[in-house]
Amino acid sequence: MTSPTPRDRTLIAFILSASLASTIGGLPFNILPVMLGSLADAFGLDASTTGLIGSTCFAGYLAGTLGAPLWMNRLNWRLLTVVSAAGTALSFGLSASVRSIELLFVMWALIGFFASTMTCLGMRILSDLPNKVRAFGVRQGVELSVTAVVLFALPPLVIAHFKYPGAALALAGVVVLLGLSALWVPKGPRLAPAPGAQLVPAGYLPAAAWQALAVFFVFLVGNIGLWAFLERIGAALKVAPAEMGIVFAVLKLLGGVAAFSVAAAGERLGPQRAAWVVLVAVGVGLALLGGATGFAGFALGAWIWEFAFTCGCVFHAAGIARSDPSGRAVMLVPAVFALSSMAGPGLAGQIAAGGSFGGLLAFAMASTGVPAALQLLRRPA
Repeated sequence: MTSPTPRDRTLIAFILSASLASTIGGLPFNILPVMLGSLADAFGLDASTTGLIGSTCFAGYLAGTLGAPLWMNRLNWRLLTVVSAAGTALSFGLSASVRSIELLFVMWALIGFFASTMTCLGMRILSDLPNKVRAFGVRQGVELSVTAVVLFALPPLVIAHFKYPGAALALAGVVVLLGLSALWVPKGPRLAPAPGAQLVPAGYLPAAAWQALAVFFVFLVGNIGLWAFLERIGAALKVAPAEMGIVFAVLKLLGGVAAFSVAAAGERLGPQRAAWVVLVAVGVGLALLGGATGFAGFALGAWIWEFAFTCGCVFHAAGIARSDPSGRAVMLVPAVFALSSMAGPGLAGQIAAGGSFGGLLAFAMASTGVPAALQLLRRPA
């Protein structure tokens, strides 16, 4: 067996460091339901205020996502990793001790901002590597694995005993550990621009690309709204903290399985058939959630919904990439995700303010059905 060369070891270190940086960036979204649920319990928040906190987090995330391309290549990436990881951890830590709702909104906006910087940095590092499929595959695997471990432990071991303050401090510690990846992060871009490369106007995208991005937003907004309140649905069904941890940890593992399944299927389904497969699967998951009376129905419904939702995200991202051969449109996917993550929880909180989650399930179903209907109206390519 041939030993890895120094160059191979350097690439592996770059991939892992970028993956860990992206894991920090994904934490606010991945742990959003359990953290919002513990926040609601600790502060006695209604559904409307709880949803607005989630939206505020992703307003900060959006600000970081839109700003990062302007300065990402101008800074030392190792220093940026240290500062962003420290900012994320400090914001989590400070949120554990605040008693003012206004300060809580500020802390979660800062969590979103610093976390988005880590996401952008991880994606930027991986874009320089030669084998992008392998690099992004490792990134996804690392992020989902770490998230699954956190979600296995957080509800039964931390939130059940120490409530929101303990959970916030625990996440601050996780971010500090992941921030050690700064030791292996490159100081800056590994690749220089090609000589004579033409600059394309930054604002130009084909009309089809803008349409695909808008449809993706519609798909995301209702489903992310449901995601933000998934823990509250389980709590209303008296799902125990240990069972809740299992549900959310398995969710992240199923997300990875879904993404790899779509990758294996490739283009064989076609856009129209894929849209309707996602619609039917989401509908099954939402129906099970709506009819659940305990752990089994809640878990099965949440798992089927998560699998279908993840598949839908991959299909939509592929459609956005197809809509713009230059590849610029797909770079806006994180911004669309941030916008929908900002709008979804707030709208979901207003819908669920009456104490019933039926309207929230209908919101997610409509959010999935509109893109499927639009896909049916399009002429096959």
